[in-house]
Amino acid sequence: MIDIDLLKMIYCTPFLLYSCYTDLQTRRVSNQVWKVMLIGGGLFAAYDIINTGMPALLGLVLSVGIIFIFVYILFQFGAFGGADAKCLIVLAIIIPVYPLIKLFGVEYPLTGIPLINLFAFTVFGNAILLTIVVPLGLFFNNLIALKPREILKNPAYLFVGYKTDISKLQGRHIKLIHERFLVDGVLQTRFKRGGVDIEEDIIKELETFAHNDLMDRHVWVTPGMPFIIPITLGFYTAIIFGDLIFYLTRQIIM
Repeated sequence: MIDIDLLKMIYCTPFLLYSCYTDLQTRRVSNQVWKVMLIGGGLFAAYDIINTGMPALLGLVLSVGIIFIFVYILFQFGAFGGADAKCLIVLAIIIPVYPLIKLFGVEYPLTGIPLINLFAFTVFGNAILLTIVVPLGLFFNNLIALKPREILKNPAYLFVGYKTDISKLQGRHIKLIHERFLVDGVLQTRFKRGGVDIEEDIIKELETFAHNDLMDRHVWVTPGMPFIIPITLGFYTAIIFGDLIFYLTRQIIM
């Protein structure tokens, strides 16, 4: 008989992978994804309650309640997207407490059940830690792609962006790191917190500046990676390895 926790993981997989794909392509995830995923989530929740009774019901209420309040606050502060919030809430319904999966004689998660036994909360914590993969990837890519003088000129940018030609700006989910403006015929650049949206008039302006030799054709840009990707990575990390924050904290204390 297949393990119910393993079945839950298998069930969540296509929804998570599809949401990553569509968010990368269009920067949005249809509500239908979460509605369909929720149907199965309801069935899993009903199965747990029927088989386990009150402990399963209390675990479900606690999991959904805490995650809902948590993501709602983050969403109101603009730190969270709607798709990210819905994904974590549905995960909290499907897998309210930490799953234990035994596969080929090995028990997962490898580090055991964390102190805070709320699976969706662990997924979120793992996702936060895993976002450092992007800055590290940018850093090593820049070390290879850039000349030494460019690295020394803007060392802080190595972790947040990369340089690309003006002709490659159109139709990509990136933002300019700098805003540019003329002062007495001299082109000035200024770091823009949050980046500069790349619109057609911005590209034309950059082309004009480059054509008039006011700047070179390569500009610093920063990629916008949907948080649904770290959430998905955090989901599998939580199932296979465990709670990264709990593990690291335990290692430091010990």
